[in-house]
Amino acid sequence: MAQLSLLGYMNTLSHFAASLIKFRGARGSTVRCGLVTEMYTEPKTKLLRLLMPTSDEPTIETGVQTEETEILNFTVKALKEGDIVAVPTDTIYGLACLAQNSKAVNKIYNVKGRNEKKPLAICVGEIRDVYKYCKVRVKEELLVDLLPGPVTLVFERSKALNPDLNPFTALVGVRIPDHGFMRRLCQICKEPLALTSANVSSQSSTVKVQEFQQLWPKLAVVVDGGPILDQSRLGSTVVNLSVFGKYRIIRPGCALSSTLDVLERKYGLSEDSGQE
Repeated sequence: MAQLSLLGYMNTLSHFAASLIKFRGARGSTVRCGLVTEMYTEPKTKLLRLLMPTSDEPTIETGVQTEETEILNFTVKALKEGDIVAVPTDTIYGLACLAQNSKAVNKIYNVKGRNEKKPLAICVGEIRDVYKYCKVRVKEELLVDLLPGPVTLVFERSKALNPDLNPFTALVGVRIPDHGFMRRLCQICKEPLALTSANVSSQSSTVKVQEFQQLWPKLAVVVDGGPILDQSRLGSTVVNLSVFGKYRIIRPGCALSSTLDVLERKYGLSEDSGQE
């Protein structure tokens, strides 16, 4: 996708009847017919707006083509081509790539200017996927209580996970965001996404796509899901569950109290001070 010409993008988009593209100088915008698309300065960057549902009637579940399925198709294509995309989650906006693609993993570090010794979490669509990429040492009911949700669970990694992802640690954090688009994205990709916050490293987390606009030229797709309602910018609560019967909070995040309630009260885990 990175080397496609502007004409190539027009050909790619032409079969979507819901999208009619007009170009205005260096910036183009669409006529609104369901899928809303904008292109910015560099033609490789697409801004795709998720339209808010107008009713509670099912859409993607029925197999009917909707604007969301088109956005999913664009985003999956970019990921499969090794590109970096920006996506909404249930906590903050994130940058994602295929975790099993080593070149894409390196690229996401470069986009953020992130220290390569700082690990990336993975995002999956189903609890069964956690077992594929992690060595789980807690009851499945605990996973069901916390996932999907604003929590990152850290386990020992399995051999199925790309060894070039966080090669400096035997652990990996895994998320299932409580966000329909993100879950469907993982389900369609059928492999884990490497996920990190959509910001320049060391800067504040973002809850609107405009807040990381300086990164757009480095991305293939920016999925605009609107402002994220949780404005705390704390991100997910990160908890290490790699030691049997223990937990250790790595980052308090936005769901600390409810997470502790599940870990301690319901499942009797004790805090791991790390001093043993």
